[in-house]
Amino acid sequence: MNSDQALQFVAAAMMLVLVSSALVARRLPLGSTIKMALGWLAIFIVALLLYSFKDDIGERLQLGLYPEKGVVAGETLRVPVADDGHFWVLGEVNGVETRFLIDSGATTTALSADVARAAGIDPGDDAFGTPVATANGTIMARRVRIANLRIGPIHREDVRATTAVEFGEMNVLGMNFLNSLGGWGVEGRTLILRP
Repeated sequence: MNSDQALQFVAAAMMLVLVSSALVARRLPLGSTIKMALGWLAIFIVALLLYSFKDDIGERLQLGLYPEKGVVAGETLRVPVADDGHFWVLGEVNGVETRFLIDSGATTTALSADVARAAGIDPGDDAFGTPVATANGTIMARRVRIANLRIGPIHREDVRATTAVEFGEMNVLGMNFLNSLGGWGVEGRTLILRP
């Protein structure tokens, strides 16, 4: 037994002595004393479990409250699958907070016209546009560049993208973004993005 374990044992023994002496001093009937002792034991067990899993509990609370922010571990971003079966993540386009669908079936990152406008991106520079195949058919989208794209700890500059009114409110992180990463993949129900 090392010194840390000995210290933990002494602390646990002192807590047990404190609780038992308080119960004995009150001179309660044996049944009430046992109920109270079990209550205190349950409180200590719950406190110990909360302390032992404090990091995991914090991560789970964050994922429960803000799943689209993902969880940052070092430089890695972990994004849980949403209720609809897709991976959604919050990011920033030129400083404007934006919700993205992560789509490995999309060749290029796509921005809604509203997000492009809010981020100061002018699609007028692409006079001809480019055909883009969507789930609703082929549309003519405008090629644009995102000066600064931030997804959690991942930052990219001068990212190719397309924009069109037909995208509605949809913003997509496509393969051009995913291919810029050091690695990405799905583990269980979590998408892992590594810069």
